[in-house]
Amino acid sequence: MPASTPDGPDRRLAAASLQPAPVSLGDIGASITAGVAQFRLLPGLSAAYAAVFVVLGGLLFLALEAVSIAPLSLSLAGGFMLIGPILLAGFFSVSDILRAGGKPVVADIAQGFRRMPRGGWVVSFVCALLFLIWLTDAGTLYGFMVGHEPMGFARMLPVDVRVANFLLFSSFMGAVLAFILFTISAFSIPLIYDRRADLVSGVVASVRAVFRRFPVVMCWAVLLAAVIMLSALLLPLMLLTLPVMAYASRAFYFRVFPE
Repeated sequence: MPASTPDGPDRRLAAASLQPAPVSLGDIGASITAGVAQFRLLPGLSAAYAAVFVVLGGLLFLALEAVSIAPLSLSLAGGFMLIGPILLAGFFSVSDILRAGGKPVVADIAQGFRRMPRGGWVVSFVCALLFLIWLTDAGTLYGFMVGHEPMGFARMLPVDVRVANFLLFSSFMGAVLAFILFTISAFSIPLIYDRRADLVSGVVASVRAVFRRFPVVMCWAVLLAAVIMLSALLLPLMLLTLPVMAYASRAFYFRVFPE
């Protein structure tokens, strides 16, 4: 498991020296392979943890159908990317135990959240706040562009012009928010979790890594977004993809910031 660094000035000095390592598309492939391998070592617990979010997602989609605003489902699926960093602590704990050759249990998921320093929770709070802002903006845009006409999932196909325009503009808005959030949280969350950085230095290191390794990191971000959004729309698929991509994210982080 990753070794922690000292608190105070020593940690800030170590964090200031964090520089992203060169990465290539091959590192993305290797990270996915590592994520699949870890899932295969612990499929039951991994899928069971992911099932919590599958059930919550199903309830949210049922709520959209009940109030007849089904076109907001894509915005909801996209918004899952904004709260994704909150979920990672549990997967980090499981991943680290697997990497060390151990056998994780349910309690280790909770231990991951207990281990997360305060700075990680601050970033997670920002993620949750942006998610709420995103849902509010998407709902406002829906009211203007689609109106108050009841529309369940059965009426979404074929997609009419109003719904198509709403999906286009809301996707653009969501992409901007997701990029900002990914930039500040993609590497800050694991750096803070491993106690290699505090809140400020972790965010700085994350932004530095995104822009210095922009082509490869953006390929990773697009792949991650596509897989998670598709899985959020086809919820049972998330039982597999959520843990695999979480473990792969851990592996990719170690390639950008080697231990």
